[in-house]
Amino acid sequence: MEDALDLCAKVSRIAAIIYHNCYGDNTKIPAADANLDYGGNYANIMGFSDQEFWELMRLYIVIHADHEGGNVSAHATHLVGSALADPYLSFSAGMNGLAGPLHGLAN
Repeated sequence: MEDALDLCAKVSRIAAIIYHNCYGDNTKIPAADANLDYGGNYANIMGFSDQEFWELMRLYIVIHADHEGGNVSAHATHLVGSALADPYLSFSAGMNGLAGPLHGLAN
């Protein structure tokens, strides 16, 4: 459980680093702000300070969090996790499932 929570806590930072490597300046990634919620923090570390964009990210996260098992990535994560695999391996299986053309070559 601790590994799974640790991984969830790191995902937004990893995404910000990838974003800044591809589209921005990797030397200026802000630290997380304890006064912001998850969506606000995610937008902030991506480099967006517009309050309306923060609200957009909150909605985006809610929409994408509603994947309880009906799609490829959620199913793959559950399947690998059911074998009591390491949570990082389960997460990786889900991310790899997103890369297929039937999932739109998503994130």
